[in-house]
Amino acid sequence: MGTALTCSDLNKKFGPEFAVRNLNLQLEENVIHGLLGQNGAGKTTLLNMIAGGIFPTGGTIKVKGNTLRPGQPPDDFCYVRETSALFGGARISDTLRYVASFHPGWDWTFANELMERFRLDPHKKIRQLSRGTASLVGNLIGLASRASLTLFDEPVLGLDVLMRERFYRALMEDYAHHPRTILLSTHLVDEIAPVAERICIIEAGSILLHEEMDHIRKAALRIRGHAEAVSLFTANKRVLYQEAYGHGIIAALYDTLEERDVQQARELDIAIEQLSLQKFFLYLIEGGSTRGSGRSL
Repeated sequence: MGTALTCSDLNKKFGPEFAVRNLNLQLEENVIHGLLGQNGAGKTTLLNMIAGGIFPTGGTIKVKGNTLRPGQPPDDFCYVRETSALFGGARISDTLRYVASFHPGWDWTFANELMERFRLDPHKKIRQLSRGTASLVGNLIGLASRASLTLFDEPVLGLDVLMRERFYRALMEDYAHHPRTILLSTHLVDEIAPVAERICIIEAGSILLHEEMDHIRKAALRIRGHAEAVSLFTANKRVLYQEAYGHGIIAALYDTLEERDVQQARELDIAIEQLSLQKFFLYLIEGGSTRGSGRSL
């Protein structure tokens, strides 16, 4: 598998403050990556630098091995911004014709199909659209562009549950037939779990974790049991968070369990369950409790 994007020691300062600090990230080609982080963690700043909209203070960005010059967008890429940059006086149909001219892989058949699926009126002007409908226009562009590198910044803001589900379904169906590298930033953590193949978590401008979603499903666990039993079981494991309840302890782990660990849990009467991605994200960011010799994030 090739490398689509590499960020090396990337920095961005606004005045004396770092929005991105010593960030290192490598995205494999033809993979959907979910980008998660708190507000102000640096997600949008990172996307804007990749897109060439703002200049890094330091470090390099390479797309398919080619170093981007400051302000230079990658070739064959599409950036769907959180806030629409489309001309408000234009109709949706005119906007799509204009945008299509920049994307050699644009698929009009798919675009028209998405117009119906997203219930978009081609005659409506951009300035007449609600926040959610404007998001759908941006999402249509991101999907129909078929760009080899596509960035989505909060693509489901303002969308109801039905339209969010339609967007995710359209994304997955088209990606299955036309693989490309997708980096999708969102605050709806659990909704990205069935979509993303790899998860990037950014905190304070740096990448805290970049891991396969399948591994997170296996390794992000919550256990509960008597305090002494939990203490014994977690002695050499990575503990993200723990709290007492009565005579027991609830703990969040990030560690791959072997069969002997599962057997030990049975003997100690410890219950094990999988953590949701959202809970894992919260414990990882806010838990602040790490013990043992588990592998580093």
